Amino acid sequence: MNRSPDGFYPAAEESSSVSGVSWGAIFAGAAAAAALSMILVLLGFGLGFSAVSPWAGEGVSAKGLGISTIVWLAVTQIIASGMGGYIAGRLRVKWANMHGDEVYFRDTAHGFLAWCVATLVTAVLVVGSVSSVISGGVQAGASVAGGAASAMTQAAGTAAANTDSNQYGYYIDSLFRDDRPASVSDDAAHGAVARIFAQSLADGQMSAEDRTYLAQLVAQRTNLTQADAERRVDEIYARTQKALADAKLKAQQAADTAAKVAALTSLWMFVALLAGAFFASFAATFGGRRRDAVEYVEVDTYTTTTPVR
Repeated sequence: MNRSPDGFYPAAEESSSVSGVSWGAIFAGAAAAAALSMILVLLGFGLGFSAVSPWAGEGVSAKGLGISTIVWLAVTQIIASGMGGYIAGRLRVKWANMHGDEVYFRDTAHGFLAWCVATLVTAVLVVGSVSSVISGGVQAGASVAGGAASAMTQAAGTAAANTDSNQYGYYIDSLFRDDRPASVSDDAAHGAVARIFAQSLADGQMSAEDRTYLAQLVAQRTNLTQADAERRVDEIYARTQKALADAKLKAQQAADTAAKVAALTSLWMFVALLAGAFFASFAATFGGRRRDAVEYVEVDTYTTTTPVR
């Protein structure tokens, strides 16, 4: 083969002036990987929703659903990334007069770059939706747990204490307290009791004046003696405190569980993505070897086309 004036062979000179990155092959592999990831994720959603039942004791458990979700995400990464890497390696430009180690490195880089592009596209199209679903579920769980505490607090009258219009209702009620029996409606009595409970629960204890006043209201409507009414007030207040403490404990446990689930999910997502990057790079080397193994045919206008193998 004749050399060029600068001393290089034409093939070597062409190889040295052409970029070693085949972006067309990379984007083709990334598109295939992203599309396959979306299909597999949607299939996983369908299988997961079909396995979940709203009835207690039926369907897959929460732990089983979490494990199966992690496994499915890992399988999705391996299959989609492997397919994208293989396509990127198979479709890339053939490098002439290139050392085998350099070809191996370039194929690996093409598979990795295809995985990177596919991951970014999938993060925008799929992972955003998945995060919304997961965060919505976590927020719903926290709302349910927190709702228990809120419900108990509202039962004690925190709704009236937390609104701007009734923020000082407890203190305003204190202006009109009277030792004499007063005929008030049930709604008015319930509102006053709720505000007293709300203030007492916020302070952590009920004052003696509030306890005496509540006992008077109870005695008016139940025909109990003042002493019996005070005992009933103490009993109901203690039960309310216990219910509120239990609700807060459940809310804390739910938040702790949600944090652990988020941590484990992030960890296993990292492992799944790492596996996807590895399989994409490996599949690209395999596709590149298949690409280099292809031998072109010689076309003779006067004879039939015969493959050269």
